[in-house]
Formats: sequence, C-alpha cells, structure tokens
Amino acid sequence: MVPDLLLIGLAVTLFPLPIMAFVLVVSAPRGVSKGLAFILAWLACLVAVIAIVLFLTGGEPPPPRSPPSIAALVATLVIGVGLILYSEHRRRRHRPTPTAPDPSAKERLEDAGTSLSSRMADATGWSAAALAVLLQPWGMVGAAAATVVQADLSHGASALALVAFCFLATSSLLAMELYMVFAPERAQLALTNMRAWLERHKDPAIVVTCLILGLWLVGRSIYQLTG
Repeated sequence: MVPDLLLIGLAVTLFPLPIMAFVLVVSAPRGVSKGLAFILAWLACLVAVIAIVLFLTGGEPPPPRSPPSIAALVATLVIGVGLILYSEHRRRRHRPTPTAPDPSAKERLEDAGTSLSSRMADATGWSAAALAVLLQPWGMVGAAAATVVQADLSHGASALALVAFCFLATSSLLAMELYMVFAPERAQLALTNMRAWLERHKDPAIVVTCLILGLWLVGRSIYQLTG
C-alpha cells in the first residue's frame, strides 16, 4: 500500500493543470490568502476521501479475495486503464503537424492568460477554494481511495503512509505558497516563468504522468487479482 500511495501522491502533486491554476491564484492581489484557501480546499478533499474509505472499512483491511477487496482491485484496474486511455488521448491531441506555426498563436495564448489573470484578480477565497475542488485530479484521488481500502490503522505505518500521501499530494502547492510568503517578488517572476513553461509543455507532462501511473495501477491490480 505504501509505495502505491506515494506514487499516486507524487503524480497528484506534479499534475500540471492545478499547478498552473494555483500560480494564477497566488499571483493575484491578496494571492497569499487566496492560495491558502486553495490549499485548504485541496487538502480537505483528500482528507474527506480518506476519511470516507476508513469509515466504510472501519480502519481494517478486508480479507484477501473477499468481495470488498476484489472490488477495490477492480476499481484500481479500471482507473489505471482510464489513465492510460486519457494519456493516449492527450498524446494524439498534442501530435505536432507539419504545417507552419500560426503567428497569432502566441498572441492568443497571451490574451487567454491575461483574461484568466484578470478573473483571478476579482476572485474571492471561496472562488479559489472551488477551483481547487474542480481541478483535483479525481481519477488519481480515486486510485488513492481504492488503495486506502487496504489501510490498517492498528499499525502506525499505515497511518503514517496516509499522512505522507496527503502531504506529498499537496507539497507543490505548499512550496509555491511559502515561496510567495517569504520572497514575493522573486516568487512572482519564478512562478510566472514556470507557468509559461508548463503552458508549452503541459500535454507531454500529462501524457507521461498519466501513462506511468496508469501502467503501475494496471500491473499491480492484475498481479493481485491473478496471484
């Protein structure tokens, strides 16, 4: 369970779309407070999902080959296949064409970024929190929920793994928030440059992240279902 949760947490924290949105949030006026609202909502989703699973299992893993155990493995398999298919979809959409680049593409991208920035300037903390809920990579969180079914709270290692998962899945957001708190001017420039880089490379990053995690989940679930 522990390696699975850590890998899922790493995939969640590196997923480009929430990072790009968070940069806009934290770079807006009163960005630190809005960023905190974003992080709290993001973390609340993770904690709520884990709490629901633990409530249903009673903090004890179901017996091997029992219906709940098999259902969790099947759910993991389905999510893994879904991530692989989504990865392929993004790869096909990002496939480069031999045509000459559109000279207005950069201008359209800049206009879109300006529009989003102006919206975030008028956003409230509640809006930032709602954005965190919407941009949560729910497929990956679902995979984490299926993995948490195996958690045994009578062992400290399981509880520690759950805490580590929540921290790891939130670590990139926490790092950016703290950077803005302690070095706002440098952070503003660095995060803006990072968002520009992610805007150009988000599709390959999504493809690689979803493909690796999807293959891992499929392989692990098939091994446990057939072993």
